[in-house]
Amino acid sequence: MSKTILVTGGSRGIGRAVAILCGKRGWRVAITYVSNDAAARETVAAIEAAGGRGLAIKADAAKLDDVAMAFDATEKAFGAVDGFVNNAGIATQVSKLADKDPQEIARLVEINVLGALYGAREAARRMSRSRGGKGGVIVNMSSAAARLGMPGEGVDYAASKGSMDTLTYGLSKELAPEGVRVNAVRPGMIATDIHAAMGAPDRAERLGKTVPIGREGTADEVAEGVVWLLSDAASYVAGAVLDVTGGR
Repeated sequence: MSKTILVTGGSRGIGRAVAILCGKRGWRVAITYVSNDAAARETVAAIEAAGGRGLAIKADAAKLDDVAMAFDATEKAFGAVDGFVNNAGIATQVSKLADKDPQEIARLVEINVLGALYGAREAARRMSRSRGGKGGVIVNMSSAAARLGMPGEGVDYAASKGSMDTLTYGLSKELAPEGVRVNAVRPGMIATDIHAAMGAPDRAERLGKTVPIGREGTADEVAEGVVWLLSDAASYVAGAVLDVTGGR
């Protein structure tokens, strides 16, 4: 059965991989992005080349009006949202917490925590059966950092992802009676451009060697877990946090 999926932060990294894999299922996929128009266009083209339908929506996940607008635009183009991937997130520069830039921390919390709550809130309002919705699926993008802590590198990032785990546990119980399954995926050391944004472009390759499976993971490998949770194959899965970490 075809589905309508909305992926925040879908123009790069894991979000992009999820969007394209959804396209391979023949699903209708809307992605949000903040500024990179070219990357968003390329992702939509890749979704459609894979067999789906694509839509790019310029929206800031941390702005409530933008979040509502993204759902509105998706519904207008493709119909009611069946699956919401709460993926938009950033990291700060690698350093100890005492040396972090307070403005960077504030923006991280704004996107990773407040933005995630806004997205989950809007999805709940649209999907809940008691509010006229037809049910659906929410997949929150957490991180292994939530349980590892990232000491010396990104304690602030780890704390923001810990909030995603808690959001998943609580919201899954709140929304299951509404026909909405809520789960999370916790990626480990994945080769994406987030490491370069943190000022450590070789981080995934370097630390991937310490992972039990012997290497860093790929965005495509994480996407497989996300799309399974979105699918009907996971119909009895709620409140789960799926580690895609190579055993880390």
